[in-house]
Amino acid sequence: MTSKSLLLIVVLSLVLIVYPVLAAATYVPTQGDYFNYHEVESLGSGTGNYAGYTEQTVVDGKETMNSVDANGLVSATYGYSWTFTNSSGSAETGSQSGSYTFSSADYYYNNGTDDQTGYINPTVWFLMDNSIPKGGTFTLLNTEMTVESTSYSYYLPSQNRNVNSIFAQGTSSYERNDVYGQFNAEYTWKAYFDPTTGYIIGYEYVEHDTNSSGDGFTWTDTLYVTSNSYSLTAATSGSGGANSSVILNVELIATIVLVIVAIIIIIIALSRKSRRLPKHSPSREYSPLPSPPPAPQIDLTTKQPLVQQIVIKEVVKVKCRYCGALIDSTAQTCPYCGAPRT
Repeated sequence: MTSKSLLLIVVLSLVLIVYPVLAAATYVPTQGDYFNYHEVESLGSGTGNYAGYTEQTVVDGKETMNSVDANGLVSATYGYSWTFTNSSGSAETGSQSGSYTFSSADYYYNNGTDDQTGYINPTVWFLMDNSIPKGGTFTLLNTEMTVESTSYSYYLPSQNRNVNSIFAQGTSSYERNDVYGQFNAEYTWKAYFDPTTGYIIGYEYVEHDTNSSGDGFTWTDTLYVTSNSYSLTAATSGSGGANSSVILNVELIATIVLVIVAIIIIIIALSRKSRRLPKHSPSREYSPLPSPPPAPQIDLTTKQPLVQQIVIKEVVKVKCRYCGALIDSTAQTCPYCGAPRT
């Protein structure tokens, strides 16, 4: 196997490993999923007939997923209690519960609702497809929502901490015609969901109602979970959801790039280490190796310096006539007794 083929296999394997991380699978509700929530609905900032008037409804409720059929139909129950007060001195309490079903494939209510009135073929308000990317859209009740961030830092009052969330927002309008009167209602709905399951963590709903007579008011609805079956992940304090999303994406991309570069370097190093000498091409003509240079001649003659001949001249010796010692024949006197040679 060539180094290029090995590199291709490694890169494809890496993509298959990383892709599920980048594109999370859609969560399917399971039996026993639940959440408890606290909700506050308020009316204020009135004009005209509503000037100076306020009211508030506090709700505590629970949603429980009891069973999930093979076709994805979820059977659920709901229950909540509420307390109503207004600036006129009225106060009321009450509770309600019931059962309903919805599809985990498209999130539409199938048989009954958890007391959602005034909607036409709505989807559930507490669950979304958690695999929807930033910029994608989905529906809550009858409102189209756009995912603004998939890693938004949301402050959860019940836990007094920031948790990681999917942040989605939708704006729309409708004609109100109920006990409050006839109004043109414009609203913004901000919702926060658990990235792992898609279940609700909290939401903020703000609605402005006005009519041609000068009457009007602001309606707000704030909700957050107080306990739940799905674990929430801690996030950095503050709301910088968009920045957090960008930072996380950049860090993930940088990590992937570093891993790919490291793998490429290892492959190149291994390919160089295992590289063999190339085979001769069959078409290459044979050429004999060049003759080796002649060996240097060896002179076995001993290299010695020339010897200078020294001639020694012998002198004839004679006996001294007086002492008998041998002396040079050229000496005039005997070096021993001092007598003359002749």
